[in-house]
Amino acid sequence: MAKSLVLVVEDNREIRLSARFVLEDFGFVVAEAETPALAMKWLAQQKADLILLDMNFGLDTTSGEEGLQFLAWLQQQSNDIPVVAMTAWSNTELVVKAMQLGAGDFIEKPWNNQRLHQVLQQQLQLQALNRKNRALSQRLENPKPELVWQSDTMNRLMQQLAAVSSTDANILLTGENGTGKSQLAHWLHLHSARASQAFISVNMGAIPESLFESEMFGHKKGAFTDAKEQRIGRFELAKGGSLFLDEIATIPVAQQAKLLRVLESGEFEMLGSSQTQRTDLRIISATNGDFPQLIADGLFRQDLYYRLNTLEFRIPALRERPEDIAALAAFFVFKHGERYRKPELKLSNSALKAMQAYHWPGNIRELSHMMERAVLLTQSGDLTAEQLALPVSSPQKLNSVVDHFPMMTLEDAELQLIRQALAECEGNKQKTADLLGITKSSLYRRLEKYDLAN
Repeated sequence: MAKSLVLVVEDNREIRLSARFVLEDFGFVVAEAETPALAMKWLAQQKADLILLDMNFGLDTTSGEEGLQFLAWLQQQSNDIPVVAMTAWSNTELVVKAMQLGAGDFIEKPWNNQRLHQVLQQQLQLQALNRKNRALSQRLENPKPELVWQSDTMNRLMQQLAAVSSTDANILLTGENGTGKSQLAHWLHLHSARASQAFISVNMGAIPESLFESEMFGHKKGAFTDAKEQRIGRFELAKGGSLFLDEIATIPVAQQAKLLRVLESGEFEMLGSSQTQRTDLRIISATNGDFPQLIADGLFRQDLYYRLNTLEFRIPALRERPEDIAALAAFFVFKHGERYRKPELKLSNSALKAMQAYHWPGNIRELSHMMERAVLLTQSGDLTAEQLALPVSSPQKLNSVVDHFPMMTLEDAELQLIRQALAECEGNKQKTADLLGITKSSLYRRLEKYDLAN
């Protein structure tokens, strides 16, 4: 582990030498500057982890003016180097001024070695924590949504979303997988009054039921066996901003009541705490589930559904807006071309025609992945239909099967169609559901009905 470098700014050579001996014994690397002016020159070339700054320089100088000027200069540099100020006598006014100009702590000379070490360590730990928090904030800031459209269908949808974006009404986005629901959720946030605050996205289907409360509401240290430190929940992280609940239909019924209580009362408690916190955020949720069927089957609470869908918008599948395919494809070719240093690529007419004829069961996500693969594999400037390696149109295959069905009951036909789709998709449930044009939950219900779940 790299040692921390402390810059000692002190005009007394003996004190600098004493500081060097003490700090090196504690494992620090030490640099010295006799005056603030020399320290400025040193900092213009190098980076210190911490500055130990004498406040008084020159004979009979007690005002601390030179030290204060140095702190003001350091503040102007937008420098995050922690500073510990020191002086030979107690001067409350000087201490206050130094703190106002960014000094993290103060120590008197002659110092106690252990006290000096403790103060420096605290400042370095605070610096590390601040950097960690900034890094976390950067990770929480999602990149701007990549939305490309030109179809009338999407124009109407975007006009509707624009009309409600500035409100705090809960919004439910529905539609097939890969249609861009998460991108639109972020777009809604960026066009809301909360745009300057956090946008927190959470995939509800990825949270184990046993960790639901911890993930959503946070937990105190010791709240349960593995709670070795306090954790902030998603509701608190999103305070003042927007909380996007993706795959909302996958929440277990037992946990739905806990979410409903927060939406109704605006209150929640961190796990292991009795202190009630109030929410201040906007809820945007998304699903590809069939809510009427889920409610009928007792898998989703109707009262929670009503809380979530103050406004509900269905995102059209890509096959329903073929006018957007060419624009989206060109966008993804440019994006992946820039990433993989192939900026001159373009789509051939044959590729565009093939894409227009394809039914895109994976929607925009499938289109992006296909363009990325083509960009990676191509050796020429034009992307052709052959290079796209589009799958054989599955609906045509299924239509062929249907054409050869003998007369049978509707249930028998459905069973045979599901088996055919499962075989075509090699047992992949999501692909099978997309191929059949139903939701994954609807497919699972049919698999249980026909004893095909295993």
